[in-house]
Amino acid sequence: MKLKIALLCGGYSEEAEVSFNSADFVEQNLNRERYDIYKIKISPEQWLYKNEEGSTYSIDRNDFSLTIEGKKVHFNLIFMMIHGSPGENGLLQGYFEMLGLPYTCCDSLTSSLTMNKAYTKAILNGIPDLFLAKSVQLFEEDRAKAPSIIQSKLRLPIFVKPNAGGSSIGMSKVEKAADIESAIKLAFNTKNTGKQVLVEEFVSGREFSVGVYKFNDIIKVLPATEVITENAFFNYDAKYIPGLTQEITPAEINEEQINRMERIVKDIYLKLNCKGLIRIDFFFENGTNNFYFIEVNTIPGQTKTSFIPQQIRAAGKTEKAFYTEWIEDTLLSFTTEN
Repeated sequence: MKLKIALLCGGYSEEAEVSFNSADFVEQNLNRERYDIYKIKISPEQWLYKNEEGSTYSIDRNDFSLTIEGKKVHFNLIFMMIHGSPGENGLLQGYFEMLGLPYTCCDSLTSSLTMNKAYTKAILNGIPDLFLAKSVQLFEEDRAKAPSIIQSKLRLPIFVKPNAGGSSIGMSKVEKAADIESAIKLAFNTKNTGKQVLVEEFVSGREFSVGVYKFNDIIKVLPATEVITENAFFNYDAKYIPGLTQEITPAEINEEQINRMERIVKDIYLKLNCKGLIRIDFFFENGTNNFYFIEVNTIPGQTKTSFIPQQIRAAGKTEKAFYTEWIEDTLLSFTTEN
């Protein structure tokens, strides 16, 4: 009998459109001989499944089930493809933990922690050879005095971004003091990002992104991707508009850099108690080649051109084989732990 997989997409943030695209790609690459796939769209208004004929069915939130033609459908596993709230910040993870349903991402505690960039940096401080850009965390009560706080603690240029956002939405690179206030306003006003802002000093260097995963209790690192953009930084447009960014997979880095990167990202994975597949973004600083942490993404994008599928292919695997291994390991781990 085929396993029933709920593929979750959408969400409550401005990343919903990216989530839909990721879920479409995952759906195309799941093994239909082994799994029945139900793509569930999550929105603030409703949680819905639409079948191939166009009929829609609401999720029963008491047990996360569907009733189709009088028959209850219960799921064996949740494949999480919601970027942002409530799929990446621990809210749905806590719900599924209470229901006893396995899901393909970090647990509720790790998810909520890593969604907060400032708290994540605090936890990671102290990992050997890991550098963290000097930063300031701003809360709602800091709005009025934010420019003076920033100028007293940091040197320009700086990055200003929502502390709990993704896809670089609401993020700005600021090079002049006169632009700080507008950048702060943009970051604070980005929806569903927790009303906190992180401001970091700019690190000049080569930018990379790398997938890290643990299957069969072994942490493995995918080939890294180097990101080269003509924009001021790797913002939303650079990420999702074709032609604005050059992505090199596998990245052209030397053996020492590869070994150091792999050691650091494995330490990050362990220290944050991650599960399944994550993505870590970082810089190699110009002049020093120091490894500077940018952020961790616990539900990385999975479109055909996203970093992770590129890296899966560069590792000599197919997405279908990788997703199958991911699902089977999640189910095995859940059975073992429970």
